Amino acid sequence: MKQPFQSEDIERKALLILKILNESAEPLGARVIARRMKYSGLDLSERTVRYHLKFMDERGLTKLIGRQDGRSITDHGRDELLNARVQDKVSLCSSRIDLLAFKTTFNLSKKQGMVPVNISLFPKDQFKNALEAMKPAFRDKISVCDRVAVAYGGEKLGDVIVPDGKIGLATVCSILINGILLKSGVPIDSKFGGILQIKNGAPLRFVELIHYAGSSLDPSEIFIRGKMTSVNQVVEKGEGNILANFREIPAISISLVEDVMAAIKGLGIGGVLSIGGIGTPICETVVGVNKAGMILIGGLNPVACAHEQGIEADNLAMTTVMEFQDMQSIEEI
Repeated sequence: MKQPFQSEDIERKALLILKILNESAEPLGARVIARRMKYSGLDLSERTVRYHLKFMDERGLTKLIGRQDGRSITDHGRDELLNARVQDKVSLCSSRIDLLAFKTTFNLSKKQGMVPVNISLFPKDQFKNALEAMKPAFRDKISVCDRVAVAYGGEKLGDVIVPDGKIGLATVCSILINGILLKSGVPIDSKFGGILQIKNGAPLRFVELIHYAGSSLDPSEIFIRGKMTSVNQVVEKGEGNILANFREIPAISISLVEDVMAAIKGLGIGGVLSIGGIGTPICETVVGVNKAGMILIGGLNPVACAHEQGIEADNLAMTTVMEFQDMQSIEEI
């Protein structure tokens, strides 16, 4: 019979260890785990991590591999991670946005550096058709950027390993805008992801939204799975529903933000649909005092195009970062 964790503090630490092991393709020792836990804001000694691992071995959550203290997660451990406490998952989305923005190192002048990406895993036999379905959205710039990366079973995109039988596609995430502005000294408040209605080729209003602070999943994943987009219709007729995100910036920074956005647009990177005025509603969305609203295009819109045509993928939105120079134009794939 499964025994409960002895305390909430132990549970929180154990869940983080399980998450680290689950994301690794190979067994990890206490030293490496301790270092990665520190990156997540939890500073434990190697000895303390080893204590927790022994406790988790006894519960069947982890297992020792070989003579060294390398551990792997078990199926039971994966189940525990999947059913982790809801309160630990709430705000996970907001935390991931902040983390990926911080990890963004893209240099505008050198056109290189780490950029945040979404990973979509397509069945191998459907990937060619998926590419053709997605290209119109890239051509019409209903995406952040036309740069993508492809990997096959066993290969990696960032720190994500593509499963056998799948082909992985990395698309640039709108968090790139957060990262670039952060490096330019502009704080940006990520409010929600939503479904944006397009009318006569222009953004009209949000018809659905999910606040990041109350979600454990990226809203785009939910909207795609719920078949709530009509990106193909926007491509063909200029009207329909696309994935978009709402941000707020300090009013005093509007001029600087516009200059930065003009610079990245010159590099073939888009993603910004509209920037509102000071305290002025944008797309029927109210903004805070001394703030301006900014609407960003969702990076998974091309994948939504494929999904609308019956080609499904497992989407891992806001997952990792990778080198921009390792990506190529969708037209070259």
